Amino acid sequence: MTADPALSDLTSVAEAIADRRLTSVRATEACLERIETWQPRTNAFLRIEAESALARARAMDAELAADRRRGPLHGVPLAHKDLYYRAGELSTAGSAIRRDWRAPSTATVLQRLDAAGTVELGFLNMAEFAAGPTGHNVHHGHCRNPWDTQRVTGGSSSGSGAAVAARLAFGSLGSDTGGSIRLPASACGVVGMKATYGRVSRAGVAARSWTLDHVGPLTRTVRDNARFLAAIAGVDARDATCSTAPVPDYEAALVEGASGLRVGLALPDALVPVDPRIGAAVEEAASVLSRAGVRISAATIPDFTELYRAAETIVKCEAASMHRPWMESQPDRYANQVRTRTEAGFFIPATQYIDALRLRAHFLREFLATAMPELDAVLLPAIPFPVPTIDETDVEKSGGPATLAMVARFTGLTRPFNTLGLPVLSVPCGFDDNGLPIGLQLVGRPFDETTLYRLGHAYQSATDHHLKAPA
Repeated sequence: MTADPALSDLTSVAEAIADRRLTSVRATEACLERIETWQPRTNAFLRIEAESALARARAMDAELAADRRRGPLHGVPLAHKDLYYRAGELSTAGSAIRRDWRAPSTATVLQRLDAAGTVELGFLNMAEFAAGPTGHNVHHGHCRNPWDTQRVTGGSSSGSGAAVAARLAFGSLGSDTGGSIRLPASACGVVGMKATYGRVSRAGVAARSWTLDHVGPLTRTVRDNARFLAAIAGVDARDATCSTAPVPDYEAALVEGASGLRVGLALPDALVPVDPRIGAAVEEAASVLSRAGVRISAATIPDFTELYRAAETIVKCEAASMHRPWMESQPDRYANQVRTRTEAGFFIPATQYIDALRLRAHFLREFLATAMPELDAVLLPAIPFPVPTIDETDVEKSGGPATLAMVARFTGLTRPFNTLGLPVLSVPCGFDDNGLPIGLQLVGRPFDETTLYRLGHAYQSATDHHLKAPA
């Protein structure tokens, strides 16, 4: 343990609390002290709930004193993206429309974290209605990257990436429709998991696109992430899309290492141009894995053109359906770019939407047959270029072609895997010439998050990128 508990990782803090070397109250106080310093710089939080967090921490310490440990997350302070519902509490989804809205029920994943004994520090900034890859928010203020506050955090789980990177919380729930866990994980230098579609319940979570949304954790280490996912994954009667497949012990599997696993390296310039510095960092990550016994080969990525189109059709149609009442009654309360993207869904024929849904199974078969016929995972960049500034990507201020093109490229290598529904782990793999983090993606087979965690943990065991924190 470090002198400041907030600088330790989730697993270390959880074990220290379990061993009575640290109290949940002290861990919570340490996070709140850092929040006080960092919140003005990052704008990561929309609501800080210090009093209720400390009361919860005291209750968790009392339970532990009575020899009642709820599990491996007992007493650990977390904070979550502000689209998770808690009954009777505010939940804005980063919007003006829901600024004063109170949730009627509690999200299943929050119920599971409550049962696990976690402490809730508050709720985090995000792109409006999860509709943006950069972290901009005109209603609540832009979230800022703790490594350089002039640069974006990635979105839409912007506050989640910033809070975990700045050591304000030991982990966070994000959500991912086209990259919204992996983009902030990459830009902020933390670990993010978009588990297989159906692996984690979305009941009680504000939707962006029902058939593309994924729920998952952002943490400082792969081990932390494995522990977190195990606590929230599993079947849920409230979510009909949830899988009944048993949840493995992800953390226990880390001891197996990664030797003998087969990984395909892809730098798909033909799909999305990859900056040379980013490409070099990902290639070096492949070399590190090779030295750990992983069998590295080249992966062939199929042409994603039609898959991109299908994803755009799905998200626009589903968002338009969901937002129709507000679009008709209060369109002026949306940011311009959110409103225009949502309105486009009203003009797409139903047949085109149905075709897009129908083609998903074909795209999945094609990807597995083309990219992964004899592989356990595919390795590729998360964001294919260095993290840009907030001004460079502000489409509300400057919606010119260059700005729009840069924003569109953010999700070029992340969005396809939402349509495919495959598990993807984002892991920090270095820093660009401006000192901003670089992230890699490990793409796995359906419901094989275990292999991705084994690979990610092997990589982090041989590197120290994840140990570095913003000054």
